[in-house]
Amino acid sequence: MKSSQTEYIELVKQAQQGNEESRNRLAEISRDRLRMYVYRLTLDADLTEDILQESMLEMFKFLDKLERTEGFWSWVLRIATNNVKDHYKREQRRRASHPDRTGIRPRDRQEGLENLVSEEIKQVVSAAMRALKPRYRTVLALRCYEEMPFSKISEVMGCGQFGGRMLFARAKRALAKQLSRRGLTRGSVLMVLIVFGKMTATSEAAAANISVTAATLKVGAIASLAAVATSKTAIVTMTAAGLIAAGSVALGPSVVEFYSGQTRPDGNSSLTVQGQRTQRTGAEESWYFYPAGSMGPVMMRLAKSNGRREDSRFRILQNQHGNYRRDKNTIYIDNSRSYNADLSVRRLPTDDTDLSTFISQVESRPGNMEYVSASGRGLLVVCKRDSSRDDRIWRVHRHSNVLDELFFQFDWPDGTKIVDNRDAMHKRGWTYFRITGRINTEKITGAGRIPFVYAARGEYWPWLRLHVGAKEFVDAGDGALFKGLSRPWVGLHTIDTVRRDAAEQDVWFETTYTPGKGKAEVVLTCDKGKLIYTVDMEKDVIDRITFSFTNGDAGELRFSYLQKIDQVEGEFVEPRARTRRNLLQQPGMLWLVQLWEIVGHQ
Repeated sequence: MKSSQTEYIELVKQAQQGNEESRNRLAEISRDRLRMYVYRLTLDADLTEDILQESMLEMFKFLDKLERTEGFWSWVLRIATNNVKDHYKREQRRRASHPDRTGIRPRDRQEGLENLVSEEIKQVVSAAMRALKPRYRTVLALRCYEEMPFSKISEVMGCGQFGGRMLFARAKRALAKQLSRRGLTRGSVLMVLIVFGKMTATSEAAAANISVTAATLKVGAIASLAAVATSKTAIVTMTAAGLIAAGSVALGPSVVEFYSGQTRPDGNSSLTVQGQRTQRTGAEESWYFYPAGSMGPVMMRLAKSNGRREDSRFRILQNQHGNYRRDKNTIYIDNSRSYNADLSVRRLPTDDTDLSTFISQVESRPGNMEYVSASGRGLLVVCKRDSSRDDRIWRVHRHSNVLDELFFQFDWPDGTKIVDNRDAMHKRGWTYFRITGRINTEKITGAGRIPFVYAARGEYWPWLRLHVGAKEFVDAGDGALFKGLSRPWVGLHTIDTVRRDAAEQDVWFETTYTPGKGKAEVVLTCDKGKLIYTVDMEKDVIDRITFSFTNGDAGELRFSYLQKIDQVEGEFVEPRARTRRNLLQQPGMLWLVQLWEIVGHQ
């Protein structure tokens, strides 16, 4: 039988005061209950024990920091849930299959439980539950066996209450579908959940206390309707609609024009795409999520459909772990972020008027995105465009868990082929790089580290160290020297990063690209001279920067990126995080011009 809330609160208080007996008792009553919960999520006995030990250690490590003792059990479940999620994220990144185990066999299950249900039913229940996605098993366990209200489920899973309700409804539908495939009616969900709870209990006494009521399975009309939707895009639209309050929905038209070969007012082409023709047809949906705020990295989910059901899933998904591109029944995992087919600059809904206006002037075309003004973390912007080119934009503020919810998770149908096109450094998620070059006869050397995905930027934050003669310039994560350089972790392709950095400083740019050669050039023109960026489109990095100045001075920087990092030298010792040393006076992508000026005065 579950320990009472009062008992937990008292034990936690005494354990926080250093009472060893209370700590032992707290570990004893928590371990079995936590083991059942974790096993229902993983369906793997060995993995359950590993996560159980990890969660228990973490529980006692941070127990003294728990302020709300009445929320102890929700807090512990959140620790275990996050550990399970972290495990599956690591597995997804490695693309390694989870060990295949048959049957439900917790290590210390009592023999008496074998008689609770027939072998045939056990096999059906085991197979159906194993076929569910881990997050579905998680929400079922929290709701049905931990008897949590959706307000508490949202805390454990890090989502809004509506998101928790919708996920629970989706989990029930997925379970019903699996049961129908195995000869059971969809109405048997309640019975199966009770059986599964008893099968995964660690003792007969615990099994005897398993009960799931019909009231427990209710989620509300809106969440049920969202779960019935046939496409993930429909679900997300309804989720956004359910989360935002009155007054936070904005509808507005946007002008969308896609064509190449446009000319500047002076008659010179600002964009040349050789041998490439593009066109836009069908409905489009674009999802933009800013986990750190509107000025930070952006994750994108882009979809295009001609109305057929099989086209309802994402076409491009760029989340915190990688870049995924769907073509029919194949998912390609790529090195590079996406970019517009006609090589126009990718616009974002958070672009301010000055930035958007300047880009429009350079490309001689209007912007295609309504501006969304918002602050704070967790901004979600949803844009839907149909063939009539009418846009609808939803704005959701501070919805911090979007990356963990359905629409930024993998949405691959059964039988989907996975093709991983990434090289070693992109599979790793980060790498070191070297810089060699010169300004006139002055030698330049440098080294740094670059994360390729948002999930890597915490542990493997970006840094850059340059040496020019006796001077050293260091960027330890604040972005001063990274302006105008590759920053794939922010969610945009390098070619867009460079051009948008230029536009922020009103620096005119021209873009040329010949398909098949794999390299694009962005030419920047300022009053001191020209800078030419050569971008490797497949690797999504800068290959070299050449520059020439009006007084005849010239130079270049060449970048090389390490595929293997097993034996790196002392040049890659990272600077102290978030510190400044001898930085240039004016941040921005024209720091190379300042570097030239410094060299000229040495």
